[in-house]
Amino acid sequence: MGDDWGALCDAQEAALAAKVSGVKLDNKDSGKTSGAPPPVTNTTSSTAVPSGAGGDAALASSSVNSTPAPATSTGEGDQAGEDKAISKEDESILRKILRSKLVTTKADLEVLRKDPNSPLFSVKSFEALNLKKELLKGLYDMGFNAPSKIQETALPSLLADPPCNMIAQSQSGTGKTAAFVLTMLSRVDAAKHYPQCLCLAPTYELALQIGHVTEQMAKHMTELEIKYAVKGNRIERGQKISEQIIIGTPGTLMDWAIKYKFFDLRKIKVFVLDEADVMMATQGHQDQSLRIQKCLSQNCQMLLFSATYDADVIEFAQAVIPNDPVTIRLRREEESLDNIRQYYIECDNIEDKFKALSNIYGTISIGQSMVFCHTRKNAAWLAEKMIKDGHVVGLLSGDLQIDQRAAIIKRFRDGKEKVLITTNVSARGIDVEMVTVVVNFDLPVTPDGKPDCETYLHRIGRTGRFGKSGIAINFVDGERSRNNLRYIEKHFGRNITKLDAEDMDEIEKIGT
Repeated sequence: MGDDWGALCDAQEAALAAKVSGVKLDNKDSGKTSGAPPPVTNTTSSTAVPSGAGGDAALASSSVNSTPAPATSTGEGDQAGEDKAISKEDESILRKILRSKLVTTKADLEVLRKDPNSPLFSVKSFEALNLKKELLKGLYDMGFNAPSKIQETALPSLLADPPCNMIAQSQSGTGKTAAFVLTMLSRVDAAKHYPQCLCLAPTYELALQIGHVTEQMAKHMTELEIKYAVKGNRIERGQKISEQIIIGTPGTLMDWAIKYKFFDLRKIKVFVLDEADVMMATQGHQDQSLRIQKCLSQNCQMLLFSATYDADVIEFAQAVIPNDPVTIRLRREEESLDNIRQYYIECDNIEDKFKALSNIYGTISIGQSMVFCHTRKNAAWLAEKMIKDGHVVGLLSGDLQIDQRAAIIKRFRDGKEKVLITTNVSARGIDVEMVTVVVNFDLPVTPDGKPDCETYLHRIGRTGRFGKSGIAINFVDGERSRNNLRYIEKHFGRNITKLDAEDMDEIEKIGT
C-alpha cells in the first residue's frame, strides 16, 4: 500500500506543482513566502528543494480580447460557461498568496479543554514568552512586533512545559503558521543532528511556503537545518536524515519514515498537521497522516490547524490529536446581515440589467464593488460593456490559472481596479475594506436550479466588512429568479427592498 500511496501523492504533487509553477509572491510583507522554492541557505539542508519558475502573470485586466455574445437567458437556468468549483488546495494556496499581511479578526476565540485546572492565559508581547534571543531577533526581522490574536491565545499553551497538544481553527493571514513554527523552533535542539520536528502539509506548494517562514524565523539559528520531504527530493536507501526539522507532504514523509526508515518517528518532539480541511479533501492523505501519527511517541507534542471546523474536520482532528488537547476555535457567528442593506431591481433581459447597473454607477458614489455573474460568458460580456463605458474593471473566473487569479485580486485589493466582475467560485476569501456595493447580476443557484442561500450569503458578505455598512443589489429577470429571491428573503428573514432603476432620486437615497 505504501507504494500506491507514494505514487498517488507524487502524481498529485506533480499536477499541483505544474499548476502553480508561475506563482510569485511579494516578499516585502511580513516575511511571507515566495511561490518559488526556498533557497538553500545556512539554515537549510544541502539537498536543494526542487525548483519552479517564478513570475507574476502580467495580466491586463482592464481589457478583454473579444466580446462574447450575451447569454440569451441569464436568470432562467442558463448553464453555458458555468465555472467548476475550484479545489480546496487551490483555494488554500490563493488565500495564502493574497494575505501577505496579518489581517485583523474581530471574531471571538473560544478556548476549550477538558481539564478545568489547566492554566490558560494570553500574552501581549513576544518577550513575555521567554524565547531564545535568536528567535526573537528572527521574529522582529520578519516584522512581527506583537502577537496576533491567535498567537497571543495559543502560544502560552504551545510553549508551556510539559507540552500540551492543540487543535486550532484559524484562517490564513492570522499568524497561525508563525505560531506553530515558533513552537517547533523553541523545542528543537540544534546541537542534535537528527529530526526532532515534523510538519505535514497537504501539497508541495504549501510545504514550501511553511518552509520559507521557518527559514526566515530561524535565520539566526545557524546550526539548524531543514529538510523538505517533497517530490523531487530523493534520498539513497540506507542513509539517515540529519536535519532537525522536516517539512513535507504525507505520502513522501510516510515513505521516508515507515518504508525506508530514513529517520526515527519516536524521536520527534513536535508533530504539526497544517491545513487539515484541505488534507481531508485529498485522497489518501487522512490515512497517511494517521499512520505517521500512530508511530510517534506518547510524549510528542501534536498540533493540528484547520481553516474550517465542521463535523468531519472535528472527527479527523480528534483521531489525530489525542490526550485532551486544548481546542481554539472561532465562535460561530450568527448569520448577521444587519449592516448590509439589500435591494432588488426587476429587469427584462441582460441588456436591461446592464442599463440598471449603469444608472447605479452614474448616480451613487461607490468606492469599490463586486459584480457576481452566473457564467463566464456573462462575466466576459459585462466586463467588455463596462470597459467601453469607461470603468476600470478586473475580470475573474475559474478558468484562469491560480497565479492569474492572484494577480487580478491583488490589483483589486490594492485599489488599481474599482470594479471586480467575477463568478461564484473564484472570489473566495476576498476581504477588501473599500468594497461598498455587491451586485448579483445573476442570482446564485445550485446546479439543479434551486436558490443557493449559502452562496448568496457569501457573495453579499464581501461588503460590510470590518464593521462597515454595505449595499447588496440583486437583479431579477423572470419568474424563476423572482421566486428564488423570495425564497432567499424568507430564508434569512430579511426584507429585500424593491428599487426602481429609472428613478435616480430613489437610487441616490440608497447611497447616503
